[in-house]
Amino acid sequence: MNIHQLEYILAVDQFKSFSKAADYCHVTQATLSAMVKKLEEQLDIVIFDRKANPIATTENGREILVQAQQVVAHANALLASSKAINQKIEGRVKMGIIPTIASSILPLIMKFLVEKYPLLNLEIHEVTTNQLVKDLREGKLDVGILSTPIAATDLETELLYAEDLRLYGHLAAVGTKISKAALSQQRFFLLQEGHCLRDQIIQLCDLKKNKSLPSNLSVESNTFDTLLNLVDTFQGMTLLPALYVSQLNEERKRHLLALEDGTLSREVSICYYRPYAKWNIIRRLQTEITEIVQRHLS
Repeated sequence: MNIHQLEYILAVDQFKSFSKAADYCHVTQATLSAMVKKLEEQLDIVIFDRKANPIATTENGREILVQAQQVVAHANALLASSKAINQKIEGRVKMGIIPTIASSILPLIMKFLVEKYPLLNLEIHEVTTNQLVKDLREGKLDVGILSTPIAATDLETELLYAEDLRLYGHLAAVGTKISKAALSQQRFFLLQEGHCLRDQIIQLCDLKKNKSLPSNLSVESNTFDTLLNLVDTFQGMTLLPALYVSQLNEERKRHLLALEDGTLSREVSICYYRPYAKWNIIRRLQTEITEIVQRHLS
């Protein structure tokens, strides 16, 4: 039994196909099939039902896969630790980023990171906060970038940067300022449920359920672009992260509004699950991302 065999069965379980799993693992299908079969014989357990279409994992196989995931994660952590001793930033890092951060931060950091660290293989996944937390716990992700605080006390978080939330919209009266207290009386557009930024904005602005849309219209948005179009169409308002606002054209920047009493902001943090952490790489990513974003925000 070896680590490669465990990686192979995890790939077959993920893709439900020996051929796709072989492509993912960069081996021939014959090699992968033989190694999986050998592992099943060593364990005296049938892991996959090959007659099913697509291939199905057996009940006993699922228990084996849970253990295999942990072993592979610990093996990867061991390799990362050895590289950290030599101060080498290399290897595969699976990073999850929530959508309300990904669209703004990725264009800023990706080109810089891949050019500065050519031996670092970054694998980026855009996922919701709940899924990101789940994947970190299961070892499917090495590190995440999300908005904090979060309820998951078993995860480690380190602040990357604080980001202002900018008000975008149309006021009925002439002027570009509004008080925080008046926000709850406005026609407000938010991302759909499941986005942590939605919950943060509702709490920060003490917003109530939005009943200002026509009774025959229901809209659930997953993107800031859609929110902007809704605001422009229905003459309402929304809150946008500062990094996203910096990418707006000059026409839309004219619709940014100021608060009369203070500012609204959110924290963006790097997050990891201690048992599977790739310490040196995570620390380096934290430093680089913070410096890049802070330069951009300032």
